[in-house]
Amino acid sequence: MAKIFSVFELTALIRQTLEQEDLFQNVLVSGEMSNFRGPHASGHLYFTLKDEKASLRCVMWRSRAVSLRFSPQNGMKLMIRGSIGVYEKDGSYQMHVTAMEPDGLGSLYLAYEQLKARLQEEGLFDPERKRALPPFPRKVAVLTSPTGAAVRDVINVLGRRYPSAQVLVVPVPVQGDAAPGGIAAGLGLVSQMTDIDVVILGRGGGSIEELWAFNEEIVARAIAACPHPVISAVGHETDFTIADFVADVRAATPSAAAELAVPDTAALEAGLRQQSQRMARALTRLQQSLAQRLDLLEQRLAAASPMAGLREHGQSLKRLDEDLHQAMGRLLRDKQASLALAAASLNALSPLKVLARGYSVTRHRGRILTSSATVETGDEVVTYLRQGSITSVVTGKEKAE
Repeated sequence: MAKIFSVFELTALIRQTLEQEDLFQNVLVSGEMSNFRGPHASGHLYFTLKDEKASLRCVMWRSRAVSLRFSPQNGMKLMIRGSIGVYEKDGSYQMHVTAMEPDGLGSLYLAYEQLKARLQEEGLFDPERKRALPPFPRKVAVLTSPTGAAVRDVINVLGRRYPSAQVLVVPVPVQGDAAPGGIAAGLGLVSQMTDIDVVILGRGGGSIEELWAFNEEIVARAIAACPHPVISAVGHETDFTIADFVADVRAATPSAAAELAVPDTAALEAGLRQQSQRMARALTRLQQSLAQRLDLLEQRLAAASPMAGLREHGQSLKRLDEDLHQAMGRLLRDKQASLALAAASLNALSPLKVLARGYSVTRHRGRILTSSATVETGDEVVTYLRQGSITSVVTGKEKAE
């Protein structure tokens, strides 16, 4: 008689058979993801892998899902690895996924593109949030491996170009599982230091797996949160990481980052000498220009000065005084000549001249007698001669006919 199984017993037998069959263990399956609604609250991933003819229920437990480097999406072609098991509750078989990657596209590259797109949408790559590097940093923090060639190159370049800057080396792992957390912790440490002027974060070249720590979200957000300008210098010139896009400045190599971080003292000194020479020439030209302007202003001031007017008026007064003296001299000479002429005329008409010729003049009461009618008998008259005078009394008179 055939054995009668309970549903559980038969399901358990099927499960045991499948799990013991090597063919269904560590199997690779290719298909398209569907029915994926994002991680479960528990962190497990539940989805269906299908092709044109069939479908396969899949589960990826949280312990495995946390190691994924990309975000699965419906419609994505996947290559999964795992084992076939049975879910007793509904009697269905499913695949317990231990690894997953995009089929035809590397999981690292896909994770890189997905994180890059998400951070760019958040604005972490925007040029507006990028800060300029300080022109003369006093202290430079270098986050890299303490044993690699990169740290030696950076220190040598900084010391050669700008020896006055202090260099603080913060050792961090730059590859491996511990690298993302270690880099983020190092950035958090320098973020608390107020005397840091610029941060160099980087490492030498390597494969995409070796550089992958600089593509992790925790590192990108630590760079964005750092209050100091950050220079990203990861790998070689052709290597681009998420850190390069988030950082304030991207350098092709660690050595190039050191050259960007500090100025060249020799070039500064040469520039200062050149500027000094230019300033000296400019000051000489300015001095000459100011001297010429001062001379012009002195000339204008002298022309507009009251003293110039006074001197000019003084000269005019002097000329007028000379003209006045000359005119007065001429007038005086003219008057003297006129006076002499008048004196000569008066002298010719003077009574004295008449008296000198033997004539006399008789006055009566101070008036010259020209008619006998003006005196009476008995009046006293005075007769003036050439020499002396005679006082007489009128005893008689005759009228002129």
